Amino acid sequence: METMTFRHTTKGPLAGIKPQAITGVVASGNLEVLLERVLPPDQCTIEIATPVVGYGDVWEAVAADFVARAQPGGLRIAINDGGARPDTVSLRLLQGARLMETGR
Repeated sequence: METMTFRHTTKGPLAGIKPQAITGVVASGNLEVLLERVLPPDQCTIEIATPVVGYGDVWEAVAADFVARAQPGGLRIAINDGGARPDTVSLRLLQGARLMETGR
């Protein structure tokens, strides 16, 4: 099991007031993303636990792209990976951010 944490500074807080959200399901080829609004409004951390070792550069790139696109300030994000592809990771992160914004 490999774990990693990426810390990013954002332009400001993610819109909305929902305190937490969950997307995805840990299963073969997927992942679970847990989002919590607990950090300062210009900070975001993404913590990853994955059984797939050696892809830190890919995870770092996916996390940086998500932060640049969504500006998820204030969020601590935990990812429990089940072997998801980078496009699935991006999709789940963006779904989670949208849930936090809309409150649904």
